[in-house]
Amino acid sequence: MAQWMIYTKKADFNKLGQDYGITPVTARIMINRGVLPEEFESFLRCDISRLHSPWLFKDMELSVNIITHKLKSKKKIRIIGDYDIDGVCATYILASGISEIGGVVDIDIPDRVKDGYGINKKIIDKAADEGVDTIITCDNGISAIEEIDYAAAQGLTVIVTDHHEVPVDEEGNYIRVKGNAVINHKQPDCGYPYKNLCGAAVAYKLMEALYEKAGIEYNREKYLVPAAIATIGDVVDLDGENRIIAKNGLKLIKNTSIAGLKALTDVCGIDVNNISSYHIGFILGPCLNAGGRIETAKIAYRLLAEKSYERAYELAEELKELNDKRKIMTDKGVEAARLKALEKADKNVLILYIGDIHESIAGIVAGRIREQFYKPVVIFTDSEEPGMVKGSGRSIKGYDMFKEMSKCRFLFAKFGGHEMAAGLSMKKENIEIFDRLINENENMTKDILTEKLWIDVKMPFSYITEAFVDELSVLEPFGKGNEKPVFAQKPVELVGFNIMGKNRNVLKMTLKDIWKYPIQALYFGDIEALEKKIKEKYGDEEFRNAKMGMDNEIRLCVAYYPQINTYKGKTTVQIVVKEVDLQA
Repeated sequence: MAQWMIYTKKADFNKLGQDYGITPVTARIMINRGVLPEEFESFLRCDISRLHSPWLFKDMELSVNIITHKLKSKKKIRIIGDYDIDGVCATYILASGISEIGGVVDIDIPDRVKDGYGINKKIIDKAADEGVDTIITCDNGISAIEEIDYAAAQGLTVIVTDHHEVPVDEEGNYIRVKGNAVINHKQPDCGYPYKNLCGAAVAYKLMEALYEKAGIEYNREKYLVPAAIATIGDVVDLDGENRIIAKNGLKLIKNTSIAGLKALTDVCGIDVNNISSYHIGFILGPCLNAGGRIETAKIAYRLLAEKSYERAYELAEELKELNDKRKIMTDKGVEAARLKALEKADKNVLILYIGDIHESIAGIVAGRIREQFYKPVVIFTDSEEPGMVKGSGRSIKGYDMFKEMSKCRFLFAKFGGHEMAAGLSMKKENIEIFDRLINENENMTKDILTEKLWIDVKMPFSYITEAFVDELSVLEPFGKGNEKPVFAQKPVELVGFNIMGKNRNVLKMTLKDIWKYPIQALYFGDIEALEKKIKEKYGDEEFRNAKMGMDNEIRLCVAYYPQINTYKGKTTVQIVVKEVDLQA
């Protein structure tokens, strides 16, 4: 269970609330999220005009001049994307945008299993054989040192657009890719002030500059939507420019001209008038990712590029079916990895080899194991190349996975990533050496290895009204770097509960705070474990009394967030319990 921590940041919350027409609680949450008082207006307005100029990127002017020259001479341009949601959306933005301003352009996306991550020599040879003059990478390329050199040797012009960390050698020196131009805000000499954009947002910026150079009005609304979907789906921090892109893009989805997005929301049963970051992160995003995981990411690209709604609907159904298949594979993979992790419980970094797991879900499995054990995790699986394995890592706050794994770079055939995630390939025989070195080098403290649940405010249930829950929407979209508000209350009486759901995985409770104010609550955690803890402390009789809604001695501590429940036209407030513990 996480350690509960309460924010103690100071400010004049009452005055901030009065100045900006919000409650002091909402003002406190904004301060908790790192929003400075002087930033309140921009945070709340989230105006698209506050995005930085694309010309601030290193090599932006150079890239635009190169592409403009290629457009005028009708040279063939190929976009090389990545097989995840960010890469697919970036590929769509560049291909569609360049086509709209008169470019001769097509795309290629590596096969996850056959090609691995990013541009490779086979893709380069194919481009050269097919008369391609210029390659533009998106969401990849910054680590492709040898590959970009090889492309140059074939006479190809290469522009790299990426958002991943610039690779470093064992001494910490940057290793520079030698493209004709490189657009990546992570470059140490790049003056672009915001450093957390995803690959599709970088592509969006490049297209903005290209349209300006061409003297054509930028179709901002069309390309802001896929940039927003990628920003949320790629789990980058939803602060600064990312928040502006995500919030404004979500507003535009209901009127998007992209037939594939309309079809996918219909297939998934999502009301586009009420779409949120949750729908992108947990429903639409996984479907867009499923093609690249199970078959080919080109299915997702074709969905976005498709003009016909009827054909797009067929592609959307295909992606949803693939995602359903992916879910089953993931559940099996998580269980296999969990058993392996238990065998290595003494290690602070879990290096797990599961040869038969599908490499496309290794990252998801790593993320789930990280959640269960709260440790950095790398899942290795067999590669199609004999004697080789591929790894996918997920980290925890305080452990820079990219930096730590860079110390073992000499073991890897390919490697890339950032602080919280990484991907690599290497010889299978190196797994044990890597495991030993990565654990010998780690110096994580007990504090880093202890998960934290940050509470925004201790708040009585009576404060939770429909108006208050509605006001919290000004803080959206929620996600990494702008987490959903968490409130807490104790002691809380348990005055009735029952287990619901097809899989009996939802606990519906009636709770009362110390002022005897009742509220309905839902809990999606480990119900069996909670029941066991209650019975062990309070006994079976008190447990039965609570279940029947009778007086009992059971007292809980709950961390929760509020929501509005609408059923048969009637709306009520309820809370979703994030964590529950017994009153000490």
